[in-house]
Amino acid sequence: MTTINDNYLKLKAGYLFPEIARRVKTFADSNSDAQIIKLGIGDVTEPLPEACRTAMIKAVEDMGDRATFKGYGPEQGYGWLREKIAKHDFQARNCDIDASEIFVSDGAKCDTGNILDIFGKNNKIAVTDPVYPVYVDTNVMAGHTGNANGNGEYDGLVYLPISAENNFVADIPRQNVDLIYLCFPNNPTGATATKDYLKAWVDYAKENGSIIFFDAAYEAFITDESLPHSIYEIEGAKDCAIEFRSFSKNAGFTGTRCALTVVPKTLTAKASDGSDVELWKLWNRRQSTKFNGVSYIVQRGAEAVYSEEGKAQVKELVSFYLENAQIICDQLKGAGFEVYGGVNAPYIWLKTPNNLSSWDFFDKLLQTAHVVGTPGSGFGAAGEGYFRISAFNSRENVEEAMKRITGS
Repeated sequence: MTTINDNYLKLKAGYLFPEIARRVKTFADSNSDAQIIKLGIGDVTEPLPEACRTAMIKAVEDMGDRATFKGYGPEQGYGWLREKIAKHDFQARNCDIDASEIFVSDGAKCDTGNILDIFGKNNKIAVTDPVYPVYVDTNVMAGHTGNANGNGEYDGLVYLPISAENNFVADIPRQNVDLIYLCFPNNPTGATATKDYLKAWVDYAKENGSIIFFDAAYEAFITDESLPHSIYEIEGAKDCAIEFRSFSKNAGFTGTRCALTVVPKTLTAKASDGSDVELWKLWNRRQSTKFNGVSYIVQRGAEAVYSEEGKAQVKELVSFYLENAQIICDQLKGAGFEVYGGVNAPYIWLKTPNNLSSWDFFDKLLQTAHVVGTPGSGFGAAGEGYFRISAFNSRENVEEAMKRITGS
């Protein structure tokens, strides 16, 4: 008899964003005249930078000529892209990262889940609360947790609450944990991390033999020069951290799909016999076995991000979304909302008014203002009573949404 992976049955309800889509569709079907503005899911709206489009068009032409045609590429990514990533994203910030330690992929979301393939089932795993749901759900799917309690918290995970009281940055745990998920700038709260804060985590990880999964998908939105863009700016991080990055939010590749994961060759973990094993070798084997690489055309587009024209155009895109975030923050604060984030980050995290639950506020905004956001409770129990608004949309839609919400 065929059986299933019972761990999927532990998952509570639907994944957050499909549930949002379901509610929006139900409302839209009954209110065909409503002009709905979506500031929920973190999907970009502005066109790909011209430098990327030009490079991709040229790459398509390459595919039409036998002399320049490309079939299967390296599973790790083409060397010319990995070299530019290493130079511009890491070495330029004094991070000792070699191109060979960079793995090009089709998404940071995919990689943060797939990375679990190379780790054992008995690791103690720490996540912040609230948290990007993929971190939790993929561990549930992999059988690393027990069942969820009434608050949606899974047995076997160590939850690190973040709130206004601790500036939305988790305290270092007193107990030992093996795998630690950190995301800065943070999704969903928009919080950022100082070098001193990350140094404390690196020190903890090295002392306890832990591995940090550092999600830096939004690093391009950091404008404060004192804040680190990479965990590898912290001394010792190469011995305890894997970093995930994406071209999605800085260069608009959400539909084009290109990202990267950095696995330093100095990084090790224990085998069941107590021996040290290089994680680079395991991830390289995993990718070589289960992944055929990102398309040549897309990688040429990503390479163009590092051209002079590409850098300028990406900077303009990021600035545009940050200006959206500033508008949202200013308008909501002016209307009396308690607002966090939106600085050095594209997400605004607000306290729901009048003690409304997160989903009740979602429904109210949808029904009265025809605006979609993301309920904080969808990111974890500690997110109840909060709400996330994304700055990823057109200026016209952002300004109109703020008028509707604030009544101005």
